[in-house]
Amino acid sequence: MTSRRMASTARNIAVSRVLTYTVLTLFAIVDLFPFVWMILSSLKSQSEIFLQPPILFPKVLALKNYSIAWRAGGLDFTRMFLNSVTIAIPGTFLCMISSSLAAYGFARIRFYGRETIFMLFVASIMMPTMMILIPTFLLMRPFIDTFIPLIARVMFGVPFVIFLFRQFFMTIPQELDDAAKVDGYSRFRIWWSIIMPLSKPVLATLVIFTFQGLYNDLLNPLIYINSKSLFTVQLGLASFRGMYTTRYDLLMAASVFTLAPILVLFVAAQKYFVEGVVMTGLKG
Repeated sequence: MTSRRMASTARNIAVSRVLTYTVLTLFAIVDLFPFVWMILSSLKSQSEIFLQPPILFPKVLALKNYSIAWRAGGLDFTRMFLNSVTIAIPGTFLCMISSSLAAYGFARIRFYGRETIFMLFVASIMMPTMMILIPTFLLMRPFIDTFIPLIARVMFGVPFVIFLFRQFFMTIPQELDDAAKVDGYSRFRIWWSIIMPLSKPVLATLVIFTFQGLYNDLLNPLIYINSKSLFTVQLGLASFRGMYTTRYDLLMAASVFTLAPILVLFVAAQKYFVEGVVMTGLKG
């Protein structure tokens, strides 16, 4: 009887595993199909994209789409890449510093009304961006046509980033702080020398999220940037959409090479990213 039960349990586990992987594979195919379609469309001519019924693979590879898209309509994606990186890298760095410091205060420093203030702070995550769009624009109006408004909006911390940092810091044993205080460490040194090195998983996760958010941002550059020399890659992609026609072949090609930095960043930090998503709990 015992052997039969073990065999039945093993079969159930095997069937469950097969069903699980089948469902996950189907979801993966659904998620990847738009990405594959974008790559294949970037290799088609404009006429092939609009064929009915649609075709998946191009009849002739239109590799010239990439070179044309790079400088189409007077655009210079080399400059736009540099502009986007000039915004994303400093913005991400400053956001990580300020957000982790604020999160450390919420997680480790006890003060009156800490939990209430934190809950009110977290509630701001639900505030629509449009509510603060006009006040932010009036505040940043002297810096129109510069990168300052695009970096300043995250350099003092982002509620969502602070929330995740704080939740991760709460999982780090308090005894480490106490031992460091005995050795004469200041709070700033504890944060820098102990807390942050132990927070690499969540740090990698938030670096990817923040960099991606700044790199993919279209609304704010559209508001604050007027000069073509300061265009970001997202403004460059938007330029392929005209009033009467859209060059989808060039738009798809440009979308492929503008996606490359995000893919490289994710692959480089994939180990920490997955670990950070799993380990970032909701303690507190």
